[in-house]
Amino acid sequence: MLNTHAVLLISCPDQKGITAAVTDFVFKRGGNIVDAAQHADQEASLFFMRIEWELAGDLAEREQIAREFSPLAARFAMSWDLYLTGVPIKTAIFVSRQMHCLHDLLFRYKEGQLPGAEIALIVSNHMDAAVMAHQWGIDFLHIPVTPDTKQEAEAAQLSALSARGIELIVLARYHQILTSAFIEHYPQRIINIHHSFLPAFVGGNPYAQAHHKGVKIIGATSHYVISALDEGPIIEQDTARINHRHAVKDLVGIGQDLERVVLYRAVRWHLERKILSFRNKTVIFD
Repeated sequence: MLNTHAVLLISCPDQKGITAAVTDFVFKRGGNIVDAAQHADQEASLFFMRIEWELAGDLAEREQIAREFSPLAARFAMSWDLYLTGVPIKTAIFVSRQMHCLHDLLFRYKEGQLPGAEIALIVSNHMDAAVMAHQWGIDFLHIPVTPDTKQEAEAAQLSALSARGIELIVLARYHQILTSAFIEHYPQRIINIHHSFLPAFVGGNPYAQAHHKGVKIIGATSHYVISALDEGPIIEQDTARINHRHAVKDLVGIGQDLERVVLYRAVRWHLERKILSFRNKTVIFD
């Protein structure tokens, strides 16, 4: 498929002339800018930018654009990534026994609401998702995980991911903690979702704990996975108000609705290359 757009994500020390230099770079190569957004963090003295443009002529090779942009990047001490649209982002979804986020992502995928994604694999430590994967025509990989087999299980997962060229992993309620060795293979490319009661209510029944405590707000958080458990850069969050009339089952239902939409937003923004991470924070370009 012909790549028609290029996307640059840039972070660097804040200084004069960055926007002018980048837009001039695009202009001189015949590009037509279709989207540009920037943000200056005054406290950190950092500048962030996302710029997307239509490619002109034969400039459809990422390596060529990157070579030509490198001197400008060095001039401003930029950290940067360049992406081309039209190249599918091969994605794997990890899930355990709660199917609501998986079902939502698959529905949105078939409806074209995950632009750029190619969901190539569903991985689970249980068999519950096998039928759903078959129905949607997606490869399913069942790899049981126990404390004694965790190393072997992750090795098998990594082998399957590598064989399919997976670039993005979505943890759609996958109830296993990934090791640092696994995470190192996919930095800033593993997205997780969980309820927002952490760290107050931990364990297997947080909604019951929250109900017993009389909480008034519940929510969901999606973030990139790092070695420190549930402490990666936050991508998206949302909340809903509750009251004394809500039973535990009501809280669970509301929480699952939040998890669906929050995970979807996070995955879509990643696919659209709208996220920049720095110092364990994120800049989300709208």
